[in-house]
Amino acid sequence: MSSFPSQILDYWYRIFNRDAIVVDNGSLSVAVNPALSEPYRAMLLQRDEGPVLVALSPALAERSGIDRNRDISLAALRGRLTDGGVTLHDPDFLFYFPDVPVPTPVARLRRLTEADREAFGVFRAEASEQDLDDAYVELDHWAAFGCFEGDRLVSAASVYPWGNALIADIGVLTLPDARGKGYARAVVHAIGRYAREQGHEPQYRCQIDNAASVALAKASGLMPFGTWEVGLDRDPAA
Repeated sequence: MSSFPSQILDYWYRIFNRDAIVVDNGSLSVAVNPALSEPYRAMLLQRDEGPVLVALSPALAERSGIDRNRDISLAALRGRLTDGGVTLHDPDFLFYFPDVPVPTPVARLRRLTEADREAFGVFRAEASEQDLDDAYVELDHWAAFGCFEGDRLVSAASVYPWGNALIADIGVLTLPDARGKGYARAVVHAIGRYAREQGHEPQYRCQIDNAASVALAKASGLMPFGTWEVGLDRDPAA
């Protein structure tokens, strides 16, 4: 774990607070965390080594009885959460930069401004709904960078502060006919460096079945941290 920035490790340590562990059986470590915000009452983090880390709100831990079953398995825990009214979202891969990102030299790469709104609108109109949903790139985020071919925006990344942590979450989108030219890697490097300059650690998330996004993360020099799941609580009384 020491190869990751301390801000990242500190953030996840606070989520899965070892001072509030109620289950620790070698394969699972379950913590009760009152700071989990509504409606997200459960989080799971699975890394290559060590137990699966789980954080639950106090109400959910009590309602599901997980805090009273110290030998519970991961499969049984998932069942308890489902029975307790929680829907677990599909997992995301988490990636981080081990070092300060070195910008990739690409012509016509720059930070986007309000003056680029029309070009950004055309860019979005050329992208599929699925790509827009997966990438979550917005001009109104904290910052956005883009690559142009002539006057046409073909690749863009945006970043926004993630929760209350000094972490900046990155989204990136490249139009299909502009892929394979290094644009996506360039905007990821540029916006990752920007985030570091603002005192935030850049974070790259993508669905585990999104092969293109996973390949981009690895090509950009990011290191996989683990898979993260969040649980949406369907019980309004929790």
